[in-house]
Amino acid sequence: MRLAIRRAVKFVPTLIVLAFFCTFIPAPAFAEERPVNRITAKRIAAIITVYHHNSHADVIVSRLLQTETLDGKGRKPDLKLVSLYTDQAPKNDMSRKLAKEHGFEIYDTIADALTLKTGKLAVDGVLLVAEHGSYPTSPTGQTQYPKRRFFEAILKVFDDSGNVVPIFCDKHLGDNEEDIFWAYEECRKRRIPLMAGSSLPGLWRYPPVDVPKGAKLKSIVAVSYHTLDAYGFHAVEMVQCLAERRKGGETGIASVQCLTGPAVWEAGEKGVYDPAMLDAALARLKRAPTKEQVRAVKEPVLFVINYADGLRASVFTLNYAVGEWAVAWRDDADKLESTLFYTQEARPFMHFTYLVRGIEEMMHTGKPTWPVERTLMTSAALDALLVSKKEGAKLLETPKLKISYQPTFDWQQPPDPPPDRPIDGQ
Repeated sequence: MRLAIRRAVKFVPTLIVLAFFCTFIPAPAFAEERPVNRITAKRIAAIITVYHHNSHADVIVSRLLQTETLDGKGRKPDLKLVSLYTDQAPKNDMSRKLAKEHGFEIYDTIADALTLKTGKLAVDGVLLVAEHGSYPTSPTGQTQYPKRRFFEAILKVFDDSGNVVPIFCDKHLGDNEEDIFWAYEECRKRRIPLMAGSSLPGLWRYPPVDVPKGAKLKSIVAVSYHTLDAYGFHAVEMVQCLAERRKGGETGIASVQCLTGPAVWEAGEKGVYDPAMLDAALARLKRAPTKEQVRAVKEPVLFVINYADGLRASVFTLNYAVGEWAVAWRDDADKLESTLFYTQEARPFMHFTYLVRGIEEMMHTGKPTWPVERTLMTSAALDALLVSKKEGAKLLETPKLKISYQPTFDWQQPPDPPPDRPIDGQ
């Protein structure tokens, strides 16, 4: 599977600067300003499924070892990998080689990785990266990564030690509603700093636009591709990082529905979504398909997300016609905006750098750089959408998704990525 998963203040009068810093909540680029000090670097345990070339473990955890550009030439995050647990070790495992080169330990249990066999919590933060590996598939088509098992083992160490440290969970919190809300609530009641999600919200955008905070949004239309579980998560997260900025912040999702086949195009004729907005999103793609190519998609899929305040998001998966992410949105004044969410589809997959900077910021401050509730909603909405698909496009009410939160992240356009390097190389 291709990794899709890809992200100064000017001098002004003193009073304005003070007001600015009182209200500003930093984006991941803020971490770049921190001087790197390996003496005070936070000690990190990584709990992962598999560690092979171009896996999520590689493009996230390897940045702590090989710098942000994965070649030893970039900025090194102020995080030190001290221990690793791998759930699986296939023939292409690279963790053992890296451990010898960089001097961290690989442990047989999650407890030992967090305690360094001292009997008590001995790290400053935990990276939970459960993506890739050989695992079963749920009835709704989601890969059943062992996230709950990982969380249970981590929380036991915290409970036994009487101490907690920040946790970052790559992508979703779980593949089913029960596990998703369990992980969120168990961490919340222990007051564990928890952050999750993917690189999508921090990606490059062309043009570099964002939903203005407090905007009155009417509708959002997005295009996506590939699998409905892995890439469907990215697409819903892309929508959510925009939707949460609307007037009043996030107030929750009332219902969802997943349509497939001819019903996708019929929904446009019935006014479920605005075809002009779909055209606007498609036009932003660097490899924009023709209308004939779009209509020729054998199994189009449409996620319909009905928010509690009346906003509607429509997310299209158009495999073979689309191979990128883009989104369009319209406000109550009928102003239409659209942008491409761009990933570097080559080494060093530089968009993961901005994800890691957000992680780095939380590990040092103890405060999530963006709200975990975004991932809570994205994870649970995706699960409900796949249940709707399995149940024949049933409209599902989602009372558990009446979640309210305020956005705490202001996107900034990242610097241009470094030159592409071959995917199969270093």
